[in-house]
Amino acid sequence: MYFRSQKKSAQDVSLFDSIETGADGAPLALMDVVSEDVDLMEQVSAREMTVLLRRAIDTCLTDQERQVILLRYGLDGSPAKRQREVAEILGISRSYISRIEKRALGKLKNMLEE
Repeated sequence: MYFRSQKKSAQDVSLFDSIETGADGAPLALMDVVSEDVDLMEQVSAREMTVLLRRAIDTCLTDQERQVILLRYGLDGSPAKRQREVAEILGISRSYISRIEKRALGKLKNMLEE
């Protein structure tokens, strides 16, 4: 029984096992390699989603909806603003900003799900 259990665990690999030594002499673990790939994949995925979102904003929203979304979520490079601030900038009520935002987010959701 002992030899069977040893045979099963002989192929197990830990993410923290050292796979080689780096140029600076520090051990390089499998976890280091895997975590870098995950970060890279997340960055690529985030960039792709940003491009898709910008395209959806430009194609399916009206000018007013686009302006509300850009201001509310800071997609124009400025910090995100509250509904009250957006309402003051556009000269309309907060409740109308809320309705515009809800409608625009619904359009974006539908567009991105297709």
